[in-house]
Amino acid sequence: MSDKMQRTLALIKPDAIDESPDIEKIILEEGFTVVDRRRVRLTRSEAEEFYAEHRGKSFFNGLVEYMTSGEVLALILAGDDAVTHWRRVLGPTQVSRARHEAPDSIRARFGDLNDDSHNAAHGSDSSSSAQREIRFFFPDLNQEPVLTGEGAKEYLSHAVSPTLVRALTELCKVRPEDPIVWLADWLLVNNPNKPQADN
Repeated sequence: MSDKMQRTLALIKPDAIDESPDIEKIILEEGFTVVDRRRVRLTRSEAEEFYAEHRGKSFFNGLVEYMTSGEVLALILAGDDAVTHWRRVLGPTQVSRARHEAPDSIRARFGDLNDDSHNAAHGSDSSSSAQREIRFFFPDLNQEPVLTGEGAKEYLSHAVSPTLVRALTELCKVRPEDPIVWLADWLLVNNPNKPQADN
C-alpha cells in the first residue's frame, strides 16, 4: 500500500439500489476495499443536512425528493487516491454526459436514461468531504488515518505480533477442544488496546 491510501464515501442511490451487487462487483474489480456498509432510508431532514451545501439552489428540493424516494447503500471505500479514483469510476455527474464521455462509467451504465440528475451513485469530492460524509453515515467509526508502509510494519511488530505470540503459545499449552473459539475469547480478555477500568 502507498502513502496515498485514502477512504471515501460511495452512495448507491435509490434508483440504482437494485443494481448494488453489480456496482459492488465493479468496486472490488477496481481494487477498492469495502471498509463498511450501511443500507438506510434517509429522512427529509437527513437528506437536507447531507446536501446542505446545495441549499437554495434550484435543484435542491428535487435532489432531496430523489434521495428520500427509497433506500440508499452507503459504502466506505479504501484505496490509493480513493477520492479521485472513485470519482473517475463514477463518471460525469449528468447521465447523458457520462454516456457520451465515459460509457463504461457507473453513471453511464446505471443512471436513469430519462432523468439526467438520477445518476445512480455519489462520491465524495475531496478528502475533507469524505471525512464529513463518512461521519454522517457512520458516526461511530474511528477515522484514524490508515496506516501504511513503515507505520503499519511498526504497529504490527510492536502491538499485534507480541499479543499473537502469547495467544498461540497459551493455545498450544491448553489444547482446547475448539481452538478458534478459545483464541477469540483469549484475545477479547487480553486485548492490549481495551480501556482499563479505574480502581
